[in-house]
Amino acid sequence: MRLISALAVLGSMLATPALADTAGGTVVAYDRVDHVLVLDDKTVWDLAPAGELVPEGLSAGNKVTIEYESAGDSGVGKITAIAVESQ
Repeated sequence: MRLISALAVLGSMLATPALADTAGGTVVAYDRVDHVLVLDDKTVWDLAPAGELVPEGLSAGNKVTIEYESAGDSGVGKITAIAVESQ
């Protein structure tokens, strides 16, 4: 009986989705070659792993929202979406 209970708890833990989070701000700089984005709060984002998620025409002055999966204490896991807010 203990084994079944332990397996049920383990199964529910594995089914828990990754924590999603968002960050946003105004783009201060975007380096298309190195895929580095700097926001007005001085956060620096490596967008190389995001690849095709980077909006066409992203440039300084755009307001963006970045959705990502949190990796807990390790910081940012995977970027899931990048959106430019209409101006």
